[in-house]
Amino acid sequence: MLTIALPKGRIAEETMSLLADIFDSEFKFESRKLILKTEKFTFLNVRNQDVPTYVEYGSADLGVVGLDVITEKELDIVDLLDLQIGKCKVAIGIKNDDELDWSRPDIKIATKMVNITKNYFASKAVGVEVIKLYGSIELAPLVGLADAIVDIVETGETMRENGLKVAEDIMESSAHLIANKNSFFEKKAEILELYNLLKEAIENRAK
Repeated sequence: MLTIALPKGRIAEETMSLLADIFDSEFKFESRKLILKTEKFTFLNVRNQDVPTYVEYGSADLGVVGLDVITEKELDIVDLLDLQIGKCKVAIGIKNDDELDWSRPDIKIATKMVNITKNYFASKAVGVEVIKLYGSIELAPLVGLADAIVDIVETGETMRENGLKVAEDIMESSAHLIANKNSFFEKKAEILELYNLLKEAIENRAK
């Protein structure tokens, strides 16, 4: 029996759809329930940002989470497979009439992705002051809190609606299957069996 932590919303639904294709069985959380038990799996329905915590501490053997979260949290887990769902980018956003001036010594960036931001600007040898926000990040440049933002971009519509544009892409992200290190050792056969089935299903969908 494998315990799998899934992020609430679209990623969970798409992961369960993938598993439904493999096992020819419907997987669906009932109403507001946070646990779903089936013959082969126990699914946990948790917040996206909490998935890695459940996996890292061993409350879940496996989890599905974005590469951006894995990179940001610098996790001590096994990154098994890119599931090719939940595709997006981490990008720098600025006001429509601004340009990103890399020569400035004091660029202020508002973001919830502090490590990704610091590492990216460090790779360009540019000093940055990071202001951590948890939501409505697009507001920061509009009210002068920051020069730019670093945020997840899927279609870019949220930025456009708020008078912002993408100045530069930092990284591409999609949902990955991750494993707890101890679980990977203790339940290796079960995990690798699921890994191979998922890999084959992803390849078939791409055809």
